[in-house]
Amino acid sequence: MSLKIIQSSKESNSIKKNNAISSSQSLIWKLDEVINLFNLPFNDLLFRAQKVHRKYFDANEIELAVLLSIKTGGCTEDCGYCPQSTHYNTEITATKILSIESVITAAQKAKSDGATRFCMGAAWRELKDRDLDNIENMICEVKKIGLETCLTLGMLNENQAYRLKKVGLDYYNHNLDTSPKLYGDIISTRDYENRLNTLKNVRNVGINICCGGIIGLSESRDQRAELIFQLANLNPYPESVPINNLVQIKGTPLYGSSILDPLEFIRTIAVARITMPTSRIRMSAGRKEMGETTQAFCFLAGANSIFYGDKLLTTDNTKTNDDSKLLKKLGINTRNIKIKMKNNIKQI
Repeated sequence: MSLKIIQSSKESNSIKKNNAISSSQSLIWKLDEVINLFNLPFNDLLFRAQKVHRKYFDANEIELAVLLSIKTGGCTEDCGYCPQSTHYNTEITATKILSIESVITAAQKAKSDGATRFCMGAAWRELKDRDLDNIENMICEVKKIGLETCLTLGMLNENQAYRLKKVGLDYYNHNLDTSPKLYGDIISTRDYENRLNTLKNVRNVGINICCGGIIGLSESRDQRAELIFQLANLNPYPESVPINNLVQIKGTPLYGSSILDPLEFIRTIAVARITMPTSRIRMSAGRKEMGETTQAFCFLAGANSIFYGDKLLTTDNTKTNDDSKLLKKLGINTRNIKIKMKNNIKQI
């Protein structure tokens, strides 16, 4: 059974339920409902999101995750936002995969800096079987350090997912990126169904899913709602939801796009929190450009995870010292956050 793109109809106000995996935790949202959340008065939206957040999490705790590029550049995909694509003339040079020793060193630093999750990303279209042994060793070594592990390696089949699960992989990241309607304008080398199939393979072997998207791709508010609608109706919805704000890189097709209003980013975080109440909602790429005020509002809206460290794959991130100062100002603690309650999840 495969995951499918959920179709919506404003006239009938109904959705096609994703029945790939059953879960008592899944809330099935109508697209109109998600759009209506986006259109709430700003204060009302944040109040509602904060109520949901406090019901399921400590509102003054966040998770720190570190993202390491273990293989940079040379990707054959044509994602319009990505400087690692071979289709575009950027300043990124392709590298070989990092050594186990380099990964261990980075993971040890992440642990000492307070991170609880260590994510490893490779600029691949898909995971190749020839790389599995090496990847499995990386997972094992990072687990020994006492960190949760996450991988983002492109598409993978169920047998590969099973092998990763067997050595203890905690999370696999594979983003939907944007709404189905806009997707074809951003990427042509991999379709939406490819992404859903990878998520199905990951879910079928029992690995937690990390899946989100990018906003600021010149999409409309309704298209942002469509992305959240798709994520919230995965069955079950992802345990981690990274929300990226487009970082414009010279040489990529999306360079020069209109800059997203920061209030729209905050709204997206809030709607993600309401529709996926027990997920870790992560502020991912683009924090460096936000400033303290926008980030503080995102925490108020329900974000409870950030990527920590001076670099995110190939783009600059907020300096760790600046993050520490902001979190101290806000009275936010960093730790391996826990869900207060999992059963009987209801809309608030």
